[in-house]
Amino acid sequence: MSKPIIAIVGRPNVGKSTLFNKLIGERRSIVEDTPGVTRDRIYGETEWRGRKLVIIDTGGIEPKSDDIILSQMKTQAELAIETADVIIFMCDVRTGLVADDREIAVMLKKSGKPIIPCINKCDSVGALPFEFYEFYELGFDADPVAVSSVHGSGSGDLLDACLERLPENDGEEEDDDSIKVAVIGKPNAGKSSIINRILGTERLIVSNIPGTTRDAVDTHVENEYGKFTFIDTAGIRRQSKIDDKIEKYSVLRAHMAVERADVCLIMIDAEKGISEQDEKIAGIAHEAGKASIVVMNKWDAVEKENSTVKTVTDRVYNALAYMTYAPIMFVSAKTGQRVVKLFEQIKYVYGQNVMRVPTGMLNDVLGDAMIRTQPPSDKGRRLKIYYMTQVSTAPPTFVIFCNSVELFHFSYQRYIENCLRDTFGFKGTPIRLIIRQKGDDEV
Repeated sequence: MSKPIIAIVGRPNVGKSTLFNKLIGERRSIVEDTPGVTRDRIYGETEWRGRKLVIIDTGGIEPKSDDIILSQMKTQAELAIETADVIIFMCDVRTGLVADDREIAVMLKKSGKPIIPCINKCDSVGALPFEFYEFYELGFDADPVAVSSVHGSGSGDLLDACLERLPENDGEEEDDDSIKVAVIGKPNAGKSSIINRILGTERLIVSNIPGTTRDAVDTHVENEYGKFTFIDTAGIRRQSKIDDKIEKYSVLRAHMAVERADVCLIMIDAEKGISEQDEKIAGIAHEAGKASIVVMNKWDAVEKENSTVKTVTDRVYNALAYMTYAPIMFVSAKTGQRVVKLFEQIKYVYGQNVMRVPTGMLNDVLGDAMIRTQPPSDKGRRLKIYYMTQVSTAPPTFVIFCNSVELFHFSYQRYIENCLRDTFGFKGTPIRLIIRQKGDDEV
């Protein structure tokens, strides 16, 4: 099930970014006492009363400004409003209710979304300032909520109000048995075409104009391989090339599609070869810990020799040195070549991503690894590794206890990871190693 989205909107300099940082628990938005600092939408996650929420910070809205940057910020905010399930409308109690607040309120009411008026800078303890009650004039269904974004007071009440206006099951309930597959890649790599080929129908709009797919679209498939939910996403461009504001919204949705997914198909145009942008897109899936398959599409259009597959494979793994665990498939959405084989591979890498290994077997592998290659030492002090245990899956995550984190060099961590892969497979999935230091006296 997709996570509910809450957008924070309002005039410039009312404290939106400060509130955003407070809600997600980290300083991600730039906070300065200058209007217009936050130009693009920034998103983060928080959890409240057991529900995970996506929070979007937006640039300030100045309804009548002719300034190009300010008008673009307004467009960004409008897109955030369109995306959101609930909107926090932030105002400043110190300035009181102003004309721009009233105009923004009219715009928000037209959206038809639930609106929570949030009155910021109510910093004093005790009775609310008289100006707070002016904001009831805006006429929203929800009562205004007093907050201090600097001190964090009132933020719990604000999130409570947001949850009250979310449907009990926001969005359409997804089949828990299905494997969620995000199809990601640059524009025009053939993402929609692959899904259309899988379905045997023109379910998604397909054209050779980059940017056709604006949103993440879910497609459910059930066949002899199992149940699958394909999430088609807008193509991800270089940040410097994203001029169209709707495309920035599309990139946000692509990131969120990866978060929802169990498996990522990284679509690459085989005619053009792998690019720096493809590397960055693959990195989104890798960092998120998702099982991944590199799909070289348009393979039918590539002139081939005996060594073409090996040459292309080497180039891909050279560029994606951080994820050589991902299998590469050579397909053609146009002709259907090998497309059906994707299902088997998706199911396999998903199983690898959620695989759990008993502690006893892990430590047998660890012991053998240390016999074959002794742990490193420095200045007469040798790394001692005591034991290893798996703490989670998706991705498989292991904690290794040792006598010194500093002695456990990255190269030896990679060696241990390779030993795990040689023994258990873990094909198609990243592995996370967490190193914990444990004193000799505790062992």
